Amino acid sequence: MVSVSASAPEQQGSPGLPPADRHAGRTLLDELRVGIVMLDSRGRIILWSPMTEEILGWPDRLAVGRHLADFLPVRSEVTPGTGVYRTLLRESSWRGVLPLRHLDGHTIELDGRATLLRDADGTRFILANLVEMDRLRTIEQDLAALDALFSSSPLGIAIYDTDGRFVRVNDSFCQLYGGRPDMLLGRRIREVMPDHLARELDELHREVLTSGRSVIDLVTLSPDGKGAHSLSFGRLSDGSGQTLGISCTVMDITERREALEKIERARQRLALLDDVGIALGERLDVRRIAEALANALVPRFADYATVLLLAGVAQGGDLPEASGPAGASLLQLGVAAKQHNATVDRMMQLNQDITFDTESVFGRVLATGAPHLVRSRNELLGTTYAGDPKTQAALDLGIHSLMTLPIRARGTVLGLLVISRADRRAAFEHEDLVLAGEIAARAGVSLDNGRLYVREREGALMLQRSLLPQHVPSLPGVQIAFRYVPGSSGTEVGGDWFDVIPLTGGRVAMVVGDVMGHGLRAAATMGRLRTAVRTLAGLDLPPAELLHRVNELSDDLSPGPQEPLMATCVYAVYDPATSSCTVAKAGHVPPVLATRDARTGLWRAGLLEVPAGPPLGVGDLTFEERHCTVPEGSVLVLYTDGLIEKRDEDITEGLDRLCAALGRTKGPHPSLEDVCDHIIQSLGPGTAPAGRGLTDDIALLTAQLGGIPDGGAASWTFPAESSAPGRARTVVRRTLLLWGLEEVTDLTVLLVSELVTNSLRHAHGPIGVRLVRGESLLLEVSDPLPDPPRERPADPEAESGRGLHLLARESRRWGTRRGPLGKTVWCELPLPGTQEP
Repeated sequence: MVSVSASAPEQQGSPGLPPADRHAGRTLLDELRVGIVMLDSRGRIILWSPMTEEILGWPDRLAVGRHLADFLPVRSEVTPGTGVYRTLLRESSWRGVLPLRHLDGHTIELDGRATLLRDADGTRFILANLVEMDRLRTIEQDLAALDALFSSSPLGIAIYDTDGRFVRVNDSFCQLYGGRPDMLLGRRIREVMPDHLARELDELHREVLTSGRSVIDLVTLSPDGKGAHSLSFGRLSDGSGQTLGISCTVMDITERREALEKIERARQRLALLDDVGIALGERLDVRRIAEALANALVPRFADYATVLLLAGVAQGGDLPEASGPAGASLLQLGVAAKQHNATVDRMMQLNQDITFDTESVFGRVLATGAPHLVRSRNELLGTTYAGDPKTQAALDLGIHSLMTLPIRARGTVLGLLVISRADRRAAFEHEDLVLAGEIAARAGVSLDNGRLYVREREGALMLQRSLLPQHVPSLPGVQIAFRYVPGSSGTEVGGDWFDVIPLTGGRVAMVVGDVMGHGLRAAATMGRLRTAVRTLAGLDLPPAELLHRVNELSDDLSPGPQEPLMATCVYAVYDPATSSCTVAKAGHVPPVLATRDARTGLWRAGLLEVPAGPPLGVGDLTFEERHCTVPEGSVLVLYTDGLIEKRDEDITEGLDRLCAALGRTKGPHPSLEDVCDHIIQSLGPGTAPAGRGLTDDIALLTAQLGGIPDGGAASWTFPAESSAPGRARTVVRRTLLLWGLEEVTDLTVLLVSELVTNSLRHAHGPIGVRLVRGESLLLEVSDPLPDPPRERPADPEAESGRGLHLLARESRRWGTRRGPLGKTVWCELPLPGTQEP
């Protein structure tokens, strides 16, 4: 009879058995919670394990000695005393579901397994193992799911032990790596995988085993090297943390990778198209477009690229009537290469004039407009005639694939785009030919726009240059130099202009203006504005009044009914006889005056402060002017804002640079031509950022202001007395004889007498007389009366009234002008030896 004491002390150890591990982790048995119950032959409990107590809640002191039936639910179909016992007697074992009552009253279904045993005395007893059905079903479901995953998953799954041997694999894994389970199980990775893959996976296994860090989506080549696999590894550990091995899942991503590669190639093609469009869209110059196109393709899409255009197209001429006329000359305007050497530089010279044979591939593409693709070196030999040195040079560079594409616009071939690949780079495919065709089509539109722009720009420049002064007059006491610099080829021609206008009395008017806008309309408006200023200057109007008159004409000078005139202008009048300068401006940048320090010999430049005034065309506003006396030899600089303005820079910085450039003038009598060149070099196109060029036109006018040479002018002032005419005749005669002008002395004395007498009769104030000798003899008589004299018919019987008639008949030209203190009547008399204009 088996006897078990419920209160027996815990065994500290048994001979031959290892000691219990108190710190061992949870195992599968712990998860199942297996309870053990021992019954005698009558069904009474003789052993009630602690796990059974934990499952059912009954302590062993309340369970041992009682019949198992006491723990059955009230309505239980299980009869341990009959059916179970008979099964045990017949089969020595029983398995089934055993419902038992928990201590708190609810029923727990247990999976029971009972075995009929005998002790040494032959006494029968029953040993039963009890497991909760809920826990058992959960584990069974987990095992079933694992089996299903292994058997039906399209992913390859493998389990390795800690030595890297295959423990379990599914069919998908075997299909991916070409083997059967029996060929893999028990073997190491390096025994069944290709060398290049085995080394990588073996190192990866050791790292995962050591670090415990999982590896997700490691992309490797398939064993045959034609596909791609995605591998993921994770370390397997039991509940106690002991490492059991490694799990591996494998996914065949060959199709996905091919699809992604196609998507990436498509994305790169679209990105290339976008970048080419941006590179071409910012340019209007044909040569820069060709260079940008070649540089956009190399090395991103090709190793060598050449853009060739028909010579007429490159120069802004008309499109050819037929595509690619036979023997047409092409200019190589854009080139790019991945490397440069003597061969490359010789083949790809910029601006090289090239003519292709009509039977060559290039000639046929030029004539037909159909692109051509060369896929191999043998095909490359047939692109031109046998023995062509350029073909041999291409082969020497390693070129093996070449595309020749027509650059078209308006149904006409403008030129060729030739791109090639060399060395180990993959040859061009049909998809590349389609992409290159789209690039060539976009380039054709840009190049045609550039051609049209060149034509319009040249026309506008021609118009503008024809409207600007072709030469400036030579004036006593004033030296003039000027420059006009059109904007870079990426901008349209502007409305910058200048003029130098001789005025009466040896004075000179200098004007610089800027019409807002660009193109032909701005150039035409500039011409009208210059004409208006030149016409009004002939009236000897003060600068402020002249600008006011021009502003009143703004509606008539505007480019169109809906486009009001918007222009700036600076107008200066200089009188060499008095070294006085009067300046007014309408919204223009301030003039700069450079003077030389007589003591140090250094030049100093500063802004000539002039009231700003509104731009022309901005309402009925007033203008102010400034009068100043300038030292002899000073240099006055008038210019447009294109000289000093730069992007992202304050205009004052440009003004400072201009003053600094003028301050570096050397010598007491500098060459104005050199001064202009120095200013343009310091502030003009050469100082613009690389690739940006000059964004606006530049008009520059420099004038060195001096006085009339000694013996070139004389002036007097007489009181309003009856002796004034006689005194005036005397001093004028003496001066003219001193100048050696005997031939005009009598006429000049007569005219002086008439004009002084007229002033004496009507003005009743001081009378001024001035003589200026230049290309002609200028005579001026001034008085305080502001009203100009009027011609009226002379009475044959009257002794007066003939002065102005005499003046008009005998002088080359005559007129009156108003001044701050009255009026001046002037006339010009031709000198001996000069021709009448």
